[in-house]
Amino acid sequence: MNIRDALETDLPEIVAIYNAAVPGRMATADLEPISVESRLTWYKECQSTRKPLWVVEEDDRIVGWLSFQTFKKRAAYSATAELSIYIHTDYQGRGIGKKLLAEAIGRGPDLGCETLLALIFAHNDPSLKLFESFGFERWGHLPRVAELDGVKRDLAILGLHLC
Repeated sequence: MNIRDALETDLPEIVAIYNAAVPGRMATADLEPISVESRLTWYKECQSTRKPLWVVEEDDRIVGWLSFQTFKKRAAYSATAELSIYIHTDYQGRGIGKKLLAEAIGRGPDLGCETLLALIFAHNDPSLKLFESFGFERWGHLPRVAELDGVKRDLAILGLHLC
């Protein structure tokens, strides 16, 4: 298993992994698949900030990714990053998310991150358990803020101070 910085040529696989999560209504608030073109600006923002986008390679293919994202575009929040992790459906349950999260926590301070956040649907137990197993605590709860197929869903805000 190899974690590396994502390249623009990786976007089709990154988007495919993300799009595979859309129908499950567990990991993303997008209701329809996204396009590679719609992610170009996001990718370029990752390259121009200290908030990287990493991919995991296994079996000569990209099987997951993690992004650090700007929490708020105000200077006071510059040391806070929101994390997102997506794993290819064929590779879930193999510890790839754990490896990515451990890497993010370990390298976060070198990236200027003092606080990491995760915004996770409250019904996404696997993701909640993953982050909580690394010491993330529930810092907030937003009831019924998303509607997925006519069902109102809650959002949990998890956080971890690195310093």
